[in-house]
Order: sequence, then C-alpha cells, then structure tokens
Amino acid sequence: MNVEWMPFELRPEPQPTLRPEGEYLQNAWKKSVYPLAERFGVKMVLPRVSPQPHTRLAFEGFQYAKAHGRGEAYNHRMFTAFFQEEKDIGDINVLTELAEELGLDGEDFRKALETGRYREEHRKALRHAYEELKIRAVPTFVIGDRVLTGLYDADVLERVIEEELSRRSGETLGGFACDMDGCD
Repeated sequence: MNVEWMPFELRPEPQPTLRPEGEYLQNAWKKSVYPLAERFGVKMVLPRVSPQPHTRLAFEGFQYAKAHGRGEAYNHRMFTAFFQEEKDIGDINVLTELAEELGLDGEDFRKALETGRYREEHRKALRHAYEELKIRAVPTFVIGDRVLTGLYDADVLERVIEEELSRRSGETLGGFACDMDGCD
C-alpha cells in the first residue's frame, strides 16, 4: 500500500498565525495536545516561536527533499525541530540548516526556496489535499476510499488497512509480467 504525505496548512498565508502565549493555544495544548502526547509517549512542547510561522517554505522544502529521496526523513526532522526543539520552521536559514543535517545540498536547497522552484509542486499537492481529498483537519488518514479524520487507536487503523488490502486482493493489478518469452 502506498503511503503519501499530504501538505496541510492550518493557517495559510496571508491568514495570521496564532501566538503560543495566547489563551487559545495554551488551553488547547493543556487540555488536548499534552495529554495525547503523554498517552503516546511522545515528547512535545508548545513552541514559543511567536507568532507561529507560516509553513509554505517548509512544505516547498519537503517537495525538494522528496525529489531527492529524503521526504520522510525531512518531515520527521521538521516535526522534531518545531515541536521538540522550538525552532522557527518558517525561517529559510533554519530550514537550510535542517536540510543540510539530512545530507541535502544546503546551497541548492536554499536557492530552490528563494526562487520558488517547488512552489507549483506544493500548490498542486495542496489542491489535491483540499479539493480532491477534501482534507479539512489534521491528522487525516486516507485509506482507499475511506477518510478518517482525527486520532485513532492503532487497532482501528490496522482493521481499516486490512479491509482495504482484502478489498484489493481480488483486483488484478496488471503491468509487469513474465512468460516463456521473457518479461515485459
């Protein structure tokens, strides 16, 4: 089964982002985020970067990293940088430093962000997420035709994945095949 990361900007530009010192984020984290992080054994802090950064450049950086075979590692690094180390992932200097940590070419990465080399790729991914998949919140899991919004226990996700795999097992995938004359 294919796993695909979708960009989702909660507050895309030019919308203002929130301030971590504000009542809304303080209450949301105290009532929801911190208890869930503790339940799952994940170290998380409400980043003090204020206001919170817009994430377009970070997502364009993901498209760069994905094109260079480091997309998943890049996403993980952005999450830990922001939600554990409180780094400003809206700052091109911070993004470049993090990309270099992953073995990406820092100079080329920075130039890609400055020139918007992956901007259209990011816009296409956003359109796909917003318009085609109708994603409206994070997290959202799309498994086959099913869309699950919110956090689910592992057993629920496993069951839905198993149902999708079972449904697909009867389908003929076509494509690559070998016979006595060779493979094509």
